[in-house]
Amino acid sequence: MRFCFLLFAALFLFISHALGQEDEIVANLAGGRVIIYVTRDSLVFGAIDHPLEAKSVPPRVASIDNSHIGIFFGASEWQIPAQPKPIRLDRLVEYVQNSAPPGYRPPGSGETDLETIGVNYLEKLRPLVSQLHHKIDLKPDEPLVEIVLIGYAPQDYGPEVWVIDYGAEQESVSSKGDYWQTHILRPRFTQLYPPEKHQAKTLIEMRFPADLPLVPLIGLIQQNDPRITHVISSDPRFSKIVEQLLHGQANKSFSQDAADFLRATLPVLAGSSNFIEGKFSESGGFEWIVTPEEPVEKAKDQDKDRPPDAPTLRRKPNP
Repeated sequence: MRFCFLLFAALFLFISHALGQEDEIVANLAGGRVIIYVTRDSLVFGAIDHPLEAKSVPPRVASIDNSHIGIFFGASEWQIPAQPKPIRLDRLVEYVQNSAPPGYRPPGSGETDLETIGVNYLEKLRPLVSQLHHKIDLKPDEPLVEIVLIGYAPQDYGPEVWVIDYGAEQESVSSKGDYWQTHILRPRFTQLYPPEKHQAKTLIEMRFPADLPLVPLIGLIQQNDPRITHVISSDPRFSKIVEQLLHGQANKSFSQDAADFLRATLPVLAGSSNFIEGKFSESGGFEWIVTPEEPVEKAKDQDKDRPPDAPTLRRKPNP
């Protein structure tokens, strides 16, 4: 069985070293899993790092607009040899303003606000991806970059979770077949929440690459995994949480109980790997529960046109 993470690791190691081309751009990959718990009044999420290569970067979180945050996987960091600092996708796009006219929706796209977000990152990715000139082996449905978008839909439609995937295609422009033009494709949108009517509302879990051999948290609960069973028995509230999850009623859970349950289970799932946890509510904004080990820095001009109620991912100072 061919695992995607082996493909990605080999892909970018090859790009960075093949034929001694040290001046070619190199992509550093973020891999891992994200678990999202949509409660009655907030979205609680945890992300676990799963390094794909020696220079892998962790899954990173960025505020996208005043109602969404994104978790970045895949080729989320790019190193140009002539530049001292890498280009990070989570810092590359300034605060997104939706300028699409009401009701406008291109065929095959997401909703207008999502299309604006997707195109903003597409335009930033184009000049980076165009500098990849060696053959890469991606299937049509394998993304080069993936953004897990969580937040609240406009017009009081409630919580939503989307995956925005960016694929790539190549064309040989050398008679020897050793020089390729690479093009980033338009984003593909997949809605994960809310589910269809009458479908269960339970944990949402995504992995990158998609074939990482990991059992989802809800699967471990259903299997009565002893590690998870121990966590459940440690707090009376967690039995209620599990009951709601198994009955497809996660949206009835209290956010604090859900956050505490996820905080207790993430170390079990992560083992020795790093993980983060956060909570995002429509009324209260963003709150870190487990902060990233690397500092959350302010991007250049990031707050230039940002409304006062926009979510911030920077740590709040201690009182």
